[in-house]
Amino acid sequence: MAHSTATQSRGQHPAFAIDRGWGSVLGSLRSTPVTLAVVWLALVSLGVAGRLWQPAWNVTPMAAVALAAGAVFPHAIVAATVPLVALVLSNLGLESYESLPMAAVVCAATAWPVILGGMLRRMPTGGRVTAMIAVLAGALASSLVFFLATNLAFWWFTAEYPHSAEGLAACFAAALPFYRWMPAGDLAWTAVTFAGLAALSRALDSVAMRRLQPLAVATQSSPAKRASDVA
Repeated sequence: MAHSTATQSRGQHPAFAIDRGWGSVLGSLRSTPVTLAVVWLALVSLGVAGRLWQPAWNVTPMAAVALAAGAVFPHAIVAATVPLVALVLSNLGLESYESLPMAAVVCAATAWPVILGGMLRRMPTGGRVTAMIAVLAGALASSLVFFLATNLAFWWFTAEYPHSAEGLAACFAAALPFYRWMPAGDLAWTAVTFAGLAALSRALDSVAMRRLQPLAVATQSSPAKRASDVA
């Protein structure tokens, strides 16, 4: 009987109700300010380490941490600090941008997946498969927008290519080899990051339920004890 009750409670818990959206799946990560701070530090650290790991291939977790930040943190500004701080810290070990406008475009293209993450947090899903498809679609959209925005800015703000249709085409053609691994990297990093956060949320749920179980048992036994005393 206890096993049945525990199973029913677990099935109704937000961390297992993935059809209610990623906001419910990752809800336990927002349980306390300390938990949010730990998640913030973990995502920033992942972004810095992953970006410094092999920047030449563009297989980085930046889109993943931005999407995850948007899905976890309810405030967009707080969520946006995750990819931006990771970008600034990792830039300390990489080459600087050629101009301030180019840096602004890179920052905007890096942070914009936070908006998609917020949509994932609020959007109901139809099951685990649908939820993961939505996340991976966000990852692909993130890498595509980053590629288009940064290369368009490079063509416009530098003198490397003529400011013409031919120059724009040449710029994107030259950038294609750098884009080759970016979508695959974004897909892999995003799948691993969201799966890890969901597992952490379930672990926190399990700990919370174990702490509450003795209190629930005591609450249920009190009326029975009073009834026996009356009898």
